[in-house]
Amino acid sequence: MSTPPPRSAVHRVDPRAEGAHATLTAALRAAADGDEIAIAPGRYQEHLRIDRAVTLRPDGGPAAGAVVVAGTDPERPVLEVTAGERVLLQGLVAEGAAADRPAVVLGGGRTRWEGGGLAAGRLEARGAAELELTGAVLTGAGLAGVLLRTTGPVRFTDCRIDGTEGTGVVAGGTTRLDVVGGSVRATTGSALRIRENARVTVRDALIDGAGRSGVLVEDQGSLRLTDCRVRDCAGDAVRILGSSPADRGTDEGGVRLDGCELTGSGGDAVRVGGGGHAVLNHCLLRDTGGSGVSAGDDTRTELTGTRIVRTAAAALFAHGGARLTAVGAVVRESAANGLVATDSSRVDLTDSELTDCRFSAVHTGGEAETRLSGLLIGTTPEHGAHTVAAARLTLEDSRITDCGMSGVDLSDTARATLAAVAVRRCRTGATSGGGSELRLRECEIADSERAAAVLGGTGAQEITGGRLLRSGTAGLVIEEGTRPRVDGVEILDAAGTGVVVAGGAAPELTGVRIVRPGKNGLVVDARGGGVFEECAILSPGFPAVHLGDAARPVLRRVLVQDASEDLSAEPGAEPVVEECVSVRVESPVWPDPRALPRPATARAGGRDTAPGLPAPAAPGADPAADGAEEESLEDLLGELDALIGLARVKQDVASLVKLMRMVQRREAAGLAAPPLSRHLVFAGNPGTGKTTVARLYGRILAAVGLLERGHLVEADRSALVGEYVGHTGPKTQRVFMEAMGGVLFIDEAYSLAPAGGGGGNDFAQEAVATLVKLMEDHRDAVVVIVAGYPNEMERFIDSNPGLASRFNRTLLFEDYDNAELVRIVEQHAGTHQYELTDAARAMLDVYFAHFPRDGRFGNGRSARQTFQAMTERQAYRVAEIETPSETDLVTLSELDVPELEVPESPAGAPGFLGAAG
Repeated sequence: MSTPPPRSAVHRVDPRAEGAHATLTAALRAAADGDEIAIAPGRYQEHLRIDRAVTLRPDGGPAAGAVVVAGTDPERPVLEVTAGERVLLQGLVAEGAAADRPAVVLGGGRTRWEGGGLAAGRLEARGAAELELTGAVLTGAGLAGVLLRTTGPVRFTDCRIDGTEGTGVVAGGTTRLDVVGGSVRATTGSALRIRENARVTVRDALIDGAGRSGVLVEDQGSLRLTDCRVRDCAGDAVRILGSSPADRGTDEGGVRLDGCELTGSGGDAVRVGGGGHAVLNHCLLRDTGGSGVSAGDDTRTELTGTRIVRTAAAALFAHGGARLTAVGAVVRESAANGLVATDSSRVDLTDSELTDCRFSAVHTGGEAETRLSGLLIGTTPEHGAHTVAAARLTLEDSRITDCGMSGVDLSDTARATLAAVAVRRCRTGATSGGGSELRLRECEIADSERAAAVLGGTGAQEITGGRLLRSGTAGLVIEEGTRPRVDGVEILDAAGTGVVVAGGAAPELTGVRIVRPGKNGLVVDARGGGVFEECAILSPGFPAVHLGDAARPVLRRVLVQDASEDLSAEPGAEPVVEECVSVRVESPVWPDPRALPRPATARAGGRDTAPGLPAPAAPGADPAADGAEEESLEDLLGELDALIGLARVKQDVASLVKLMRMVQRREAAGLAAPPLSRHLVFAGNPGTGKTTVARLYGRILAAVGLLERGHLVEADRSALVGEYVGHTGPKTQRVFMEAMGGVLFIDEAYSLAPAGGGGGNDFAQEAVATLVKLMEDHRDAVVVIVAGYPNEMERFIDSNPGLASRFNRTLLFEDYDNAELVRIVEQHAGTHQYELTDAARAMLDVYFAHFPRDGRFGNGRSARQTFQAMTERQAYRVAEIETPSETDLVTLSELDVPELEVPESPAGAPGFLGAAG
């Protein structure tokens, strides 16, 4: 038979009880490994040394009263643990003789401390000590409340560390500290300081009222904060003076904040320096005395889904050689800038918002490189994006609104490229000067208080495609000494002159279309020049072209239509006029257009002449026979069929085409045509291709002869609804008239019908009424497509009887399935010269199968974002290869598929899907 283990003895401590030990020290001498010491409630002035596995607990349990062990010698700890496989302290309160000296020292062993805590002095763990502290209160310490420098694990659960005159917790060496729940507060120092190679994780905790930084990370320290609150710190909420490198494969190293709230800091919410690496995921930073995130030195900072609200300094500040990336960030109500990038920093912001800033929303200077994509920038008394010095700015697929100065402003030798950017309601749309270089590609600048664009200085300037709409003064101003290239731009409804060229300027304008300027279409001031080729000026209020003294422009194949005069000039002007044409001009100067060659045919798509309108036909000519080449219906239907997914939509459009052609045949045969409404409702979630199909639909209608041009004009509530009485009707009419001969596409149209049917001061009902009347008055000239979520679109159509009678056909855009999303990623990869492996395709199918189909799901947009994430991960992966091959550079593998967090794994714990899962 085996010998049973010896039973644990219980040693009682009670100075007043016969047979009990008078002191804890005596009981410890008598105790063996595994024994218990039951202590009568009271105050014991002793210094204890534990070198064996024992349990110290109140006799009668916690309800019997407190056990306080108070030291008498400031140079000695009240309690010292040197060994013991299992030391258990229950409800014990240690009170050191000096606040700035150690009261409890753990030099070895495994200690579990439940309840109780420290009333004065600090807790130290050294050597290989292991500690688990639960439900304890540590207060009244000086210099530091807890000092950890141990190789053993340390865990705090639901503890309160309060009132430290210094730092609350210091973790150094190779300490591994895990904090769950509870709070840390320090009166003069940081609440939590992590240094050397310590690794700390904190979950569901409060870090409050620190005299300096809430959390300080130094040297090679590592921190994970999850669902924590850091509030009311005198300094920075989280300050990083260095950190261990982040390992993307193991999620180790660096500093990571998930779901945290940082509020009320006297300094920055997060300051990153010293080569640190920080990741913020779905955090809230608000009400700071400094910046939201300040990144300097050679640091890396990554933000995802993070909100930054009400900062005293720039919400995002990148300087030194920092690299800052953000996806889905929201910046609001900064008392300074939304983003500042300077020195040699690099910033990448995607799908983010910077609004309600007191200074310029984006300011870049030094030699900073900033890439912004999918941004909303607006509501600032200064510039939307201000770029100075030698900074570089790239802005794509973004929107800038309501700026008190310029939407985009450049000076010095700054360079900026804007692609597919909409600038609305700014004092000036875009300005450049000095030696700066500005490139606008397919941008739209609308409703500027002054000029839509002002190009100045000696640097290269370029505008390609896009539109300048409804500027308060001139559409485009080209200042003295500037030589920009402007190609394929439309300038519509400028209150002043369409294009103003200052003396000494020499621009090159090709294929520019100027429509309904309030004054001249083109003014070239004294001593100005330039080349203006294949341009059109339609319905100007003053003479189409006016030249100042000694102006010497070249006017080649310029069309003027519906004007009082085509050309007026000061006596010293010396223009070169070649092959220019005037149509319906009261006092033409240029020769009869029938005596000159016709303008060149369309530069894009072959549908229009160079100025964007059909060239005038000779008397008696057949416009249809002599017009520009039309797009092939078969090619357009093939283009529609090539779109990924959308099977039902393709079928519906093909059916509509057949119906329209049948109607045309009946009319040609002299038969009555059946009633046919070409207006459509596009119902579907974001990213399902509604805008793409709308654009194709317009071109198809033009190809079958049911629309004159087939172009697409996009609008939303802000483009139709005014802000005061009498503003909405003209605003809606102006947008509708831009769509004459084409398609008016109104996205999120349900926003024009307030939920609940209430009107109040909402002018949206006036916009709907105006729209219905215009559709009736111009039923054959414009096709209107309204789009939005399916349920909301039903409510919108039902909100007005006129809508219900005109929109009787709905095309349902279904969400993409997993295979279609993978094909979209493949399409992006091919466009950008990447190749997917078979394993990557399989992993993508799993990834999209588990992608949450909630409000964040964007269909095609989500696929594009996934592709972008894959290229970033591939870049980090390939960067580790010393000499990558061409195959390495173009291959996207399963390792590059991003991880996707899911609510629970099959085992019931949080998990991830992706290359690692």
